[in-house]
Amino acid sequence: MKHLKKIAIIFTMLLLVACNPKNKEDHSEHNGKTESYYTCSMHPQVRADKPGNCPICGMKLILVKKVVKEEANEISLSDQQIKLGNITTQSIAETQNSIDQNFTGVLAINQENVNTIATRAMGRIEKLYVKTQGEFVKINQPIYLLYSEDFAIAKQDFKAAYLQLEMPGDFGKNAKNMLNAAKQKLHFLGLTNSQIESLKSSKEVSPYTTFYSTYNGYVTEVQTQEGSYVMEGEAVIKLADLNTLWLEAQVNANYLVNIKMGQKAKVSFIDFPNETVNATISFINPEINANTRQLLIRLEIPNSNKILKPGMQAIAKVIQPNIKGVFVPTDAVIRDENASYIWIEKRHGVFENLMI
Repeated sequence: MKHLKKIAIIFTMLLLVACNPKNKEDHSEHNGKTESYYTCSMHPQVRADKPGNCPICGMKLILVKKVVKEEANEISLSDQQIKLGNITTQSIAETQNSIDQNFTGVLAINQENVNTIATRAMGRIEKLYVKTQGEFVKINQPIYLLYSEDFAIAKQDFKAAYLQLEMPGDFGKNAKNMLNAAKQKLHFLGLTNSQIESLKSSKEVSPYTTFYSTYNGYVTEVQTQEGSYVMEGEAVIKLADLNTLWLEAQVNANYLVNIKMGQKAKVSFIDFPNETVNATISFINPEINANTRQLLIRLEIPNSNKILKPGMQAIAKVIQPNIKGVFVPTDAVIRDENASYIWIEKRHGVFENLMI
């Protein structure tokens, strides 16, 4: 084990006591502490704490006062000053311990679980069946009605191929290939099997087509409106699955050494103080903000019961187990705008300032 050192658990009271002009000790004439002892004028190697006679020659010991100079980052305190300042010391050494670090963040939608419903052909939005952000949409729920000449042509090709199936000879054989090709095209354009089959019994081919959701989720964005003309591939709505959320927190770059991908954390919530979940760090932004010296970390939060909502504040407690190092009490650390430091007791009453 490394050599033990004593640190002083000091509050602001220390500096007030040390610099109080009413103290009995006057430090205005020198930067140090007076040390007193008794010695023999003939034998200076003799030193005693109290008056008496020299053990060598028998002469009476004389009092000597010596000034012990302090370094710039040291301070000397009397026993009375230490008592008045409520200053205590504690021995420290290198040990193994666990570190808890708390990071505050905000819950956000897991963007990996966001799905976009987009148009498959150019046309006009005749009707929107979903218009409200936050609305829950189920699979096979109607989303919008589209007027499209491209769809009308594709439907007509399927209908014509179907009617030619009963024709004799090569016409019937060719019609079968044409029917399969037309059906694949309608599938590509987003029609369901039931919609395609209904074309066989319809008397007329309509240019209007209803499109249905292929996902479950909450509406996070409505990106068009009724009467708008849309191009192929243009987004209509976005749906988010809230079974998992992201907790995004800004972390000071100084803590980056203790943060790793896949690290476990316990997350608590401001709105649900009794609710805690286990989470995992899934992303660490490789870029540090030059102005704030912070970077983004992200944790995946399970939310199967849907009680957690995007925008809620949460606190992630990241635990570092079995960390080897020198640990000091929180009260021993003095912080100012430029640095953090502690006081080390070099000898009784003498403390050295050490930046950490």
